[in-house]
Formats: sequence, C-alpha cells, structure tokens
Amino acid sequence: MAIYAIGDIQGCYYSFLDLLKKIKFKRGRDQLWLVGDLVNRGNGSLEILRWCYKNKSSVTAVLGNHDLHALAIKYKVIEPDDEDTLSRLLKAKDSDLLFKWLRSLPLVHYEKKHLMVHAGVMPQWTIKDALKFSKEVSTQLRSKKYIEFLSSIYGNKPDKWSSTLNKNDKARIIINATTRLRALSSDGAIDFTYKGELKNMPKKLKAWFDFPKRKTKDNVIIFGHWSALGLVTRGDIFSIDTGCVWGRALTAVRLDDKSVFSVKANSKDT
Repeated sequence: MAIYAIGDIQGCYYSFLDLLKKIKFKRGRDQLWLVGDLVNRGNGSLEILRWCYKNKSSVTAVLGNHDLHALAIKYKVIEPDDEDTLSRLLKAKDSDLLFKWLRSLPLVHYEKKHLMVHAGVMPQWTIKDALKFSKEVSTQLRSKKYIEFLSSIYGNKPDKWSSTLNKNDKARIIINATTRLRALSSDGAIDFTYKGELKNMPKKLKAWFDFPKRKTKDNVIIFGHWSALGLVTRGDIFSIDTGCVWGRALTAVRLDDKSVFSVKANSKDT
C-alpha cells in the first residue's frame, strides 16, 4: 500500500485522472490524501466529488477555503461569485449527498507522523491542539445547526490566536488558519493580503512555517493553498499546490519515500 498526498484539485477532474494514471493508483491498495480545495474554479467539481464519494474508502481529505465557500453557497449563507464554477454541482440530483459528505470532512488529518492541512497552523499550536480544534469545528459542521455555524465563520477578525477567545471567534480563527493562512506579521497576526512568492514577501511578514518557535516544527506538515509558493519539499513541510487550475500542474507526493509525481494541467479542465 502507498499513500499519495495530492495538491489542490479545484475541480480539475481530467488532470486528476491523469495523475492517478501516472502514479498507477489502484483502489483497495493505495490511499489518497487530498489537501482540500477539491472544488471550484475548474469545471469538474461535480465529477471530483462523485469520484471521491464513490472511492471514499481510499480517500482521506481535509476542507479548504473553496470547499467551505461551496458549502456556504449550497446552504444559502452567501451568494455565488462570478468566478465560481459550481452550478452543475449545485443542480445535480446527488448534490445533497455529496455536500453532506463534504461537510463531514475535517480541517486537519494526522497519521504516520504527517499532518495534512489545507493552508497552515498557528505557531502556538501543537499537533494535539490542531486535532482538537479541528474536531471542535467538525462537531459544529456535522450538527443540526450547521447552517447557523456557517453563517458565523466569515470575517478576518480575530487575526491573532488566544486561548481566551469566545466560541465564535475561536472557530473563525481556527478556520482562517487552517484554510487561508500564508503569512504572519511579526506579532503573530494573520496577514490576509500577501499571496505572492516567498522571495518577494515583505520583510515585516514571515511564512507561517518559518515563524519563530513554531510548535509543530518537529513534524512533517503537508499543505496546499499557496499556489505562488509552488512545490516545496523539505524535512518539515511539503507544499504541493502547483497551480493546476491556473494551467500549471497537479502534484502528488508519495509519503513512504517522498517521491514527487506531477502532470501538466489538462486543457479540458478550464
């Protein structure tokens, strides 16, 4: 059995199939770890979720910001954006089933000394903290009041972590960190504006994974979200969003030996 972590798919169904062919994926033998942003921007969101649901015994996935965005649209918390490509998914006969499965996904997954998250973790968090906070959010998303909860998660404040935050503020920063985080200011506040390359980052900012005294630095963290960062493979992190939806590539990392597999974005996906 092999475990392959795959970067942001974002509805790029044909690129996903190309990548599965390249890694010679075999259902029942191999496992796929998907770093979130399964849907939106590409035109195959419906096909991706159907594939994942059908093969859910082989899939471990976490929620990304686009997945939460799709949930909020589905349950009429927000209106779609002009750039959204979710209409076929929303109108599909199995839409309710697929969104219920999407809503069941956690924010982080930890196994075999690897933590998978869509964007990042706050430097104050341990692995145990990240799992605890993910469970707290998942409990709300799976509850009968999930629509009310989805309505409370929007906003950029608070932008600093504190264990004394109230329930709604705590959930909001947990979600923002795990699905939107790229950089932090020197005082530990999330910066929501910078999306560029690491080499061009303003000096006042630090990538979340390079922030001083990060408590998860002795663990391997697999994440996506930051397409401008591209593929980064080093001892403590694997950044694997290689911008498939922007016409670049879709990438997988085999956890056993850290081998990297990539396919060019398939033109059918955009």
